[in-house]
Amino acid sequence: MTSLPTEFTYLNEKPTGSAVIRSCSEDFQVIEQLGFEPEGSGEHVFLYIRKCGENTDWVARQLANFAQISPRDVSYAGKKDRHAVTEQWFCAKFPIKRNLNWKLFGGDSIEVLKAVRHQRKLRLGTLQGNRFKLRLRQITNMNELQQRVDYVAKEGVPNYFGEQRFGRDYGNLDKGIALLRGEYQERQRNKKGIYISAVRSWVFNQVLSQRLDQGLWNSILDGDALMLAGSQSCFVEDEATDELQQRLTDKEINLTGPMWGGGDMLPNAAAEKWEQEQVGRWSEVSDLLENLTLKQERRSLRLLPQQLEINVINETECWLEFGLPSGAFATSVLRELCNVTQPESNEG
Repeated sequence: MTSLPTEFTYLNEKPTGSAVIRSCSEDFQVIEQLGFEPEGSGEHVFLYIRKCGENTDWVARQLANFAQISPRDVSYAGKKDRHAVTEQWFCAKFPIKRNLNWKLFGGDSIEVLKAVRHQRKLRLGTLQGNRFKLRLRQITNMNELQQRVDYVAKEGVPNYFGEQRFGRDYGNLDKGIALLRGEYQERQRNKKGIYISAVRSWVFNQVLSQRLDQGLWNSILDGDALMLAGSQSCFVEDEATDELQQRLTDKEINLTGPMWGGGDMLPNAAAEKWEQEQVGRWSEVSDLLENLTLKQERRSLRLLPQQLEINVINETECWLEFGLPSGAFATSVLRELCNVTQPESNEG
């Protein structure tokens, strides 16, 4: 377990009730929303696949074996939970003159639902978002859960990076710190990226947590970097006007936090000073990140689930449904609703 602090502040205090998630794979369902339709022609075949209890990378390797192509020629937009039933797009670079019955790929745990050609490769992160359908069991306080669902539907949740970003017992974070210090070597580029990303994500979570602690979750500081809702477009206003504050209240714009790296910070004035003070508490970590080639980026502090609904089955069970944009974590929504645990065999 890492020596760095990993407790992050709740928006509406910590829930008192608890529930169990992922009693079986069918309790955690994810549908990927690509945001565009494949064109129908081209050297890349887009495969819309339903998988149950399988790792995304493993499915990609099996797909390469099936098509007799290099694993480098198989890609996907995002990794999906293994202990779940998920629907997502894979992409295989496959000669136009070759034909293959893609429906034959799979088995009991994998099914090809669609196969459509497209001109361009499907790259990591090229998706609009995901729709979640989660079954909670052994709920200890259904009334609290329903009240919190109503609150979160209106106010959103802190846009924390979820625990899976940091690995089991925060192992990814520890390796990232060791990597930055020169105390650990990692030859695999993708793993190195995962470890460094965990460190940047931890810094973001710390800044967001401090914003909540200090009552600045819904207050604009002079010079804050603001993001238009539903986009990644940022702008900075030198003065926190009443008009800006109302736009924040109406959720037309969101406050942002830093994805730490080199280069100048986007905020200025009071907001810049405040962020530097927060990150300065962990100056060794931030200094190490600044030495990398990664540039400063911004991430919204607020996550507003789309069409959040609760469907009660009985006093101790319900279904939760909601949509999230790319890069957001369902666990960040769940933590504001109840204390969720899962069977030991499904952890990690």
